[in-house]
Amino acid sequence: MLKTMITSIALATAALLGGCASPVNLAQYSTGSLRGAVLQTSIFPIQGMIPAPGSYKHLRVYIEGDGHAWATSSQPSTDPTPHSSIMLQFAAEDSSSAAYLARPCQFVKSSACTVDVWTGSRFSKPSIDSMDLALTALKHRFNVKTFELVGHSGGGEVALVLAGMREDVDQVQTIAGNVDPAFWTKLHTLSPLKNPITPLAYRARLAQIPQRHIVGSNDPVIPPSIAQAYSAQLDGSCVEIVIVDATHNDGYETLWSRFSTTPLLCKSQ
Repeated sequence: MLKTMITSIALATAALLGGCASPVNLAQYSTGSLRGAVLQTSIFPIQGMIPAPGSYKHLRVYIEGDGHAWATSSQPSTDPTPHSSIMLQFAAEDSSSAAYLARPCQFVKSSACTVDVWTGSRFSKPSIDSMDLALTALKHRFNVKTFELVGHSGGGEVALVLAGMREDVDQVQTIAGNVDPAFWTKLHTLSPLKNPITPLAYRARLAQIPQRHIVGSNDPVIPPSIAQAYSAQLDGSCVEIVIVDATHNDGYETLWSRFSTTPLLCKSQ
C-alpha cells in the first residue's frame, strides 16, 4: 500500500524536479542580512536563515516547499534538500525583517529522518509540530509579536496550518501553495497522504486571517482550482486568489516584488 501511494504521489510531483544537479548552497544566501542557523526541536532539527540579532516586532517567515522529495517520477530521493528555492531567494532579497525555514530533513538530518517524512507523511503531526516549534524558537530568539507566513508549494499548506494553530500569525501568503491536500489528491487521483493535518481543520481561525494565494495559470501540479476549492470551503472574508502567468516554480520573481509590498485586501480596509 505504501509503495502504491508513493508511486502515485510521485507521478503528480514529477514536475517539481529541477534541472539543477546538486542541493542549494546556503552560503550564497548569507551575503545579505540573513545567516544560517539550525533550530533544534524535540522532533526534527530545522534549518533556518535568520536575521541579525535584535528584536523584531513583526517578522515575515518564508517556508520552503517539498524540496527534492523525488529523484525520479517513481523513486523517492534520499535527500529532500531543495535543488532550487524561490523562498530562499525571496527571503534574502526582502527589505523587511525576514527569516526562512526549511522543512524537516532538508539541509540537516537526524535519526528520525526516513523517506516517509518527505513523502507520504510530509504533512503529518511530527512534521507540523517541528515547524511549529521552530517558529516558536524564532519568536523567543527575536522577541517577535506577530508573524507573516509565506509558503511555496507544500510550504503553503504548512503556513496555513501553523496560522490556524497559533495566535501570533496575522497574515499568510502562498505561492503555488498546496492549500487543500485532500482536494489535490482527488484531483490527481492519488492515494491519500498519511494522516495529514490540513488547513481546513482550522476553518474558524483561518476564516479570520487575511491571506493571499498566488497561483500559476500554467501550473499542472497546483492549478488554480485547488485554491478555489479551499476558499469555497473556508468561506472567509479576507481571502484573495490571484492567478498569474506562471508555472509551479517559475514566473514569480518580479511578481513577488510587487505582492510582498501590496497590502492584503482586508488589511487595507
